[in-house]
Amino acid sequence: MTIAESRVGVARFRAIGTTAVVLVTEPAAAEAAAALLQSDLAALDLACSRFRPDSEIREVELRAGSPVQVGPVLARVLDAALRAAALTDGLVDPTVGRAMAAIGYDRDLADVAPDGPAVAPEPASGWWRITWDPATRQVLLPRGTALDVGATAKALAADRAAARIAAALACGVLVSIGGDLAVAGQLPPDGWRVLVTDDHTDTDPATGQGVVVSSGGLATSGTARRRWRRGGRLVHHIVDPRTGVPATGWRTVSVAAGTCVDANTASTAAVVLGPAAPAWLAERGLPARLVADDGTVHAVAGWPAEGGGAG
Repeated sequence: MTIAESRVGVARFRAIGTTAVVLVTEPAAAEAAAALLQSDLAALDLACSRFRPDSEIREVELRAGSPVQVGPVLARVLDAALRAAALTDGLVDPTVGRAMAAIGYDRDLADVAPDGPAVAPEPASGWWRITWDPATRQVLLPRGTALDVGATAKALAADRAAARIAAALACGVLVSIGGDLAVAGQLPPDGWRVLVTDDHTDTDPATGQGVVVSSGGLATSGTARRRWRRGGRLVHHIVDPRTGVPATGWRTVSVAAGTCVDANTASTAAVVLGPAAPAWLAERGLPARLVADDGTVHAVAGWPAEGGGAG
């Protein structure tokens, strides 16, 4: 997902294993906006990273079997992750940590070996087995549970950062984290124009579809990036929690919703669902663009025709 950057302030940097971009309608505010976003993402990384031994989520896993009180950042992320699991009947499940490790994604992607021996898939242990009390911020994990909250955490960070920056700097804001984006505040004259593609770093209009985002969030989940091999077979980072096997059928799914968290929840669930995804999205009234493994594009629930715009 690439963003048109003319006539706005823009800052771009690497964070949490991906590219973070912030655009503001006041060009002079770009540096301050970037500082706010960097602060948010640093706190998120310390709370939720699977790949750093000092993260709060790793401490929770080490103390599985006993209740642990967590900080406010991880509490918000757990709320979002468990809500996503409930809304999707477990198609998006934060207990897929062991499943991800089984396919080799147990470290930053840059450090994942390009190939390795095949291992037996490991289904998610089950989000419903987590005991969570948001009032006291206490969580109890079953022993042996490993968490992966990356998708919902990233989307939640986009939502919160966009709102925080808009309020602090009194301007319009678009925040994109790995291509999942949220907008807040005043719109640019032509709205936020973005390019929806398989690769959020791609800037070639011929490879995707341009749309206009005027509110809420837009998220793309896909299997075209973050790929490697195990046992000579291609694998990727979106696994079916029910089986522990990487999902097949859709190269990318892009969804527009009222928040980036909701958009990401739906796009991830749709990739896992496979052929049933278009009907599932249509039943929920979620505009979506689905690209099949063979490149065929399907638009549902009011997603604009190629060349159109999206609210």
